[in-house]
Amino acid sequence: MSRVGFIGIGIMGSGMARNLVDAGFDVVVWNRTRSKAEAIDGATVADSPRDVAAECDTVLICVSDSPDVEAVVRGGDGVLAGLRSGTLVVDHSTISPSVTRELAAAVREAGGSWVDAPVSGGSEGAANGTLSIMVGGSEDDVARAMPHFEAMGKTITHVGPVGSGQLVKLVNQMLVVINQLAVSESLLFAEAAGLDLGATLRAVTGGAAGSWMLANRGPQMVARDWRPGFTIDLQQKDLRLVLEAADELGVPAFGTSLAFNLYRTLQQQGLGSEGNHAMVRALEKMTGIEIGGDR
Repeated sequence: MSRVGFIGIGIMGSGMARNLVDAGFDVVVWNRTRSKAEAIDGATVADSPRDVAAECDTVLICVSDSPDVEAVVRGGDGVLAGLRSGTLVVDHSTISPSVTRELAAAVREAGGSWVDAPVSGGSEGAANGTLSIMVGGSEDDVARAMPHFEAMGKTITHVGPVGSGQLVKLVNQMLVVINQLAVSESLLFAEAAGLDLGATLRAVTGGAAGSWMLANRGPQMVARDWRPGFTIDLQQKDLRLVLEAADELGVPAFGTSLAFNLYRTLQQQGLGSEGNHAMVRALEKMTGIEIGGDR
């Protein structure tokens, strides 16, 4: 089995890299903070993205934002500096579709190929190998990456050519935050009405109102557990990408814009490292009502 590199051992990448090791792949990892890479038992730690590319036939990337991907690909010690002819680069980050196409062109010019494959499912999905993976690239490149995807995800969808995966991920993020707004408003309403929040969740989760956000984040909200599956700061990065793309396309994005501005108020309060389900705290601030906790 050929070596696979993994760049970016963060809240998502740590679980993804561990699942590759558990699936039997020979994994080489790199992270800016070396100790995080060293925590991946069974993987070899590289000194730079360049070294990862020099040692591996496939290089997976999962970092925070467009500039971060550009740095690990184009930097002096980046992937391009060590890229071998025929190497497949797979980007699991959520970044600008236009930057994706630019990087894909640079990798092709150097003799490699590119697949954009952003993921959804939070840190739980990354740890459990149940991510949803939205894939953009050629049929041959996607088929080549598929064994790696199958080690990390359960819903793997080839959605079109390079750049399409990023666009579908932006669709996903719009749905996530508008869903979270609905969950936040609904639970605040239930609290104000004096309802039993646990019973309310059980009553509505299995019906037409049910959603992943309601089922997975609703109980956390009721327990006032703001630990992140995905942080507000990272969510805001994605929403900026959505709003930029919506502007380019001339598409209204009212709900996404509202969610963005609610999260902004929480960032101003120093809460950007909390989970994106903490959106409800912005609504609580407006009303003076807090959901869950001691009654």
